[in-house]
Amino acid sequence: MVRPRKLFAQHWLKSDKVLDAIVKAADCSTNDRILEIGPGTGILTRRLLPLVQSLLAVEIDRDLCKLLVKQLGSKDNFILLQGDFLTLDLATNLTAFTNFQNQNKVVANIPYNITGPIIEKLLGTIANPNPTPFESIVLLIQKEVAERLYAKAGSKTFGALSVRVQYLAECELVCHVPASAFYPPPKVDSAVVRLRPRQIETPANDPKKLENLLKLGFGAKRKMLRNNLQSVIDRDRLSQLLEQLNINPQARAEDISTQQWVELANLLTVDS
Repeated sequence: MVRPRKLFAQHWLKSDKVLDAIVKAADCSTNDRILEIGPGTGILTRRLLPLVQSLLAVEIDRDLCKLLVKQLGSKDNFILLQGDFLTLDLATNLTAFTNFQNQNKVVANIPYNITGPIIEKLLGTIANPNPTPFESIVLLIQKEVAERLYAKAGSKTFGALSVRVQYLAECELVCHVPASAFYPPPKVDSAVVRLRPRQIETPANDPKKLENLLKLGFGAKRKMLRNNLQSVIDRDRLSQLLEQLNINPQARAEDISTQQWVELANLLTVDS
């Protein structure tokens, strides 16, 4: 029997209710090509395989890879890559496997300690969005991080991560997941979220400027925006721009929506 390893932050989902919610949120069809990151013992994999055209699983743990190959290796629509998802070049590894290329959906219970880097690899960044975005990304992640992803402007959880992700995708909560749904139970609660990458309605004229503004704006969340951004724009001029955007001149970073951040960055680009 393969046991969860602390080295890889392994917590294996055991709740049928949550598994059902994940599969429902993925909305799989026989035309879908799924990417699953960290399949673990394959409990979610086995539910997905009968529903999809193909499933590519990426697992870092060699012992788990042996188990998965033994149990699922005979499935024609299953392929497994052993390695670190963050460093693997999927396209290169799948050159000879045309049926497993060009995945259109992601379904995964990912390690919480690398959630940010995984989301960035899947979505890209403001400056460099994924040129071939997925149709949907369903992830089981730490509840605290999930709340930041779908947070609305004006809430305490709305931050730079919220803007960066919401610039690239629509974010929604699927369900909350208690620690008791895992073996072994983690020290935090979790949540399932669904990201739907989308066409950017109002793109930033200078994406790097927007990235820099977010870094400065959210650098000290308790301070008003005009104080946080004074290194890049005169306070009076910033107050004028905020009023132009119907934003309170005394606003803090978390009070400004993703769309308003883009509009502010674009106005600053015109100024410079």
